[in-house]
Amino acid sequence: MKIDWAALGSVFGVSLVFAVGLVALFTLGVNGLSRREKAAAQGGSAALAVTGAYVCFAACAAAVAYGFYLIVVKA
Repeated sequence: MKIDWAALGSVFGVSLVFAVGLVALFTLGVNGLSRREKAAAQGGSAALAVTGAYVCFAACAAAVAYGFYLIVVKA
């Protein structure tokens, strides 16, 4: 058995980049929701922040669904 270390490293690198990207995207969504809370406490509106948060959460859900799709199709 021969291990292709270059391919293994490539898979690790791509997985790491996408994992960090998903965490950052989710963090932006949580930040948008916290801005809504701050605006509500001050009596204002943060419709743009809430919309951005929902877009971030939808992008995270789409990325996870696409990952599941790849697992099912390649299996």
